[in-house]
Amino acid sequence: MSFPDRKEDEVRRMLLGPYPAVPPDLAGRAAERGRRLLRRHRAVRAAGWLLLLAAAVAFTVWAAIVHPWTTPPTDTTPPFEGW
Repeated sequence: MSFPDRKEDEVRRMLLGPYPAVPPDLAGRAAERGRRLLRRHRAVRAAGWLLLLAAAVAFTVWAAIVHPWTTPPTDTTPPFEGW
């Protein structure tokens, strides 16, 4: 018997054999875990939006103070005198 045939036979035996007992509280535990994951997902999403908002506010304050869109004064040319 080759290797894949053994696996196939083992799977067939598992499917034909007695099925394991399902715990009676499995649905309740699964629902609670789902609620917990959903709550965590919502908290992470809210934290992400708050972080994005804080970054936008910080950028706006920085831009209002520094004025990065204006050109810096040119101090490289000598004064225009004596013509």
